[in-house]
Amino acid sequence: MLSHDKVWAAIDALAARHSLSASGLARKAGLDSTAFNKSKRLSADGRPRWPSTESLSKIMLATGTTLSEFVALVQRDARPTEPYGNPPSSVPLIGFAQAGAGGFFDDAGFPLGEGWEQVDLPGAAREGAYALQVQGESMMPLYRDGDTLIVDPTARLRRGDRVVVKTAGGEVMAKVLLRQTSEQVELLSLNPEHPNRVIEKTQMEWMARIVWASQ
Repeated sequence: MLSHDKVWAAIDALAARHSLSASGLARKAGLDSTAFNKSKRLSADGRPRWPSTESLSKIMLATGTTLSEFVALVQRDARPTEPYGNPPSSVPLIGFAQAGAGGFFDDAGFPLGEGWEQVDLPGAAREGAYALQVQGESMMPLYRDGDTLIVDPTARLRRGDRVVVKTAGGEVMAKVLLRQTSEQVELLSLNPEHPNRVIEKTQMEWMARIVWASQ
């Protein structure tokens, strides 16, 4: 059964297969970099917005993907659960201060550029994953200053997941996802001395799941 969620999940999976963000995939296909943004997947009144057949044709052409291969991704009904190709055993390391600055991430939450310090992992990571180094005590007692968080922007988000969120104002925080609606996200603070947060989605650049922590 073809569905709105499955088609968008297939686009994300195709991007991950080629080590790209959704924005990077759009640029590779000669489309506007915001064409596949999560904010573009629903209309202002909350109705599903589908990608055009022209857009799908262009991303398949740009990545050398056949129609049958793309349909197979649609039928997965999820982003890939296993890495494609040779999975990386190290990921780029980014400090929270850098994460909050402009120009280090695209609008889908993937790090931009090259030359990052690399962190070795005990196992394979999916393409697009990266490491954030905790700075300060705001995430105590769960995460301490100097801990490394492995973040996967392609992972599906569920209630109770530990996530990293970047706001439109440049604030980067690690929280627990309590609830999200089409308009806002409710976040539980890891440190009881810090308040929980409710953020309007229009004020949030991206949110990504923490999949592993080195302590």
